[in-house]
Amino acid sequence: MIGSIAHQSSIVIAREAAIVFQLMSDPSRLNRWSFGTWQTEILDGGLIQGTSIFDGARILLRIDADLARLSIDYHLGQTAEALVPRINVRIVPGPNLGLEAASSVLTFLAWRSAAMSDERWHRLTISHEFEAVLIKNLLENNLV
Repeated sequence: MIGSIAHQSSIVIAREAAIVFQLMSDPSRLNRWSFGTWQTEILDGGLIQGTSIFDGARILLRIDADLARLSIDYHLGQTAEALVPRINVRIVPGPNLGLEAASSVLTFLAWRSAAMSDERWHRLTISHEFEAVLIKNLLENNLV
């Protein structure tokens, strides 16, 4: 593996943390912002099947959302038994950082698996950068 084993991307959003959390934890709205699960199908047992916008690869995921901590783990894998938490989202209320009350900071944290090629890792990291900007604009313009 070349490059880092983890990547983080953060952005300030002019919306309350609870609203950002609601979008990020809603499986029915993943297709609005997630390039890795562009086309989603909600399956039984809290599983979601998504399709990558880049190569059509299918992946399963489960959203593990903790409202009290404003933290979301996205468990990913090829089978329900093989899901692992590889992507985490944290929302920090703006006032915690000296920002406006009606704002928050959204942070993506992704870990690279050993099987991930340099190209796929690069796609994931730049996707998270753009997804953060997309989420900001969707929320600030009331498009979700």
